[in-house]
Amino acid sequence: MYQIIEDCSDFVLIDKMPGFALHKDQEESGLAMQLKADLGLAELLPVHRLDKVTSGLLLFAKRPEVAAVLADQFREHRIEKYYIALSDRKPRKKQGTISGDMVKSRRSSWRLTQTRVRPAVTQFFSCAAAPGTRLYLLHPLTGKTHQLRVALKSIGAPILGDPLYGEQGSEDRTYLHAYSLGFQLRGRWHRYLCPPTIGQRFDESLNQLLSERFAEPWLQDWPKR
Repeated sequence: MYQIIEDCSDFVLIDKMPGFALHKDQEESGLAMQLKADLGLAELLPVHRLDKVTSGLLLFAKRPEVAAVLADQFREHRIEKYYIALSDRKPRKKQGTISGDMVKSRRSSWRLTQTRVRPAVTQFFSCAAAPGTRLYLLHPLTGKTHQLRVALKSIGAPILGDPLYGEQGSEDRTYLHAYSLGFQLRGRWHRYLCPPTIGQRFDESLNQLLSERFAEPWLQDWPKR
């Protein structure tokens, strides 16, 4: 269900496995409840979310005052969040910004429109990975539901194994992973990297490519906001 990356007096940071929901659903107890029980804590507060299909870094606060500080940073988009994804499609440009309003579509999905009233904004870089596979480094500047999955779908590069926005086919998972997280607490920066470990396509060669190209994603030449 998870592996602990950092456990300190203020927060717990985990590597969430794909296929687990943050909160209780019809099939199983939620990850937040399980983590709280495993650590024997009276209180544990999630400060952001990951989709059930997404793996990677997920942050919890141990006290309400810490949760409030971190939640403010998420709300004001001061948290550094970087994701990686795999697709079998190439974008028209190797890097760029995807921006547009998100509206409800069918099957509980969303779609991106041409309007920009309250847009979802995602920056990306991409490079060739294995033959027929492309690696995307994604930097969401907003935090909309399914934002990254919709963004890549909108440029014709749906994420491999995404049952809602792509074709799951024979893939063993949805290839979206929360790769890096950075935030400020008590006057200093905390930055974490978490290469993916679950998935046939997230293999040693992919992690080698990550270390060569995107070892410090916050130092990429991102477009100015």
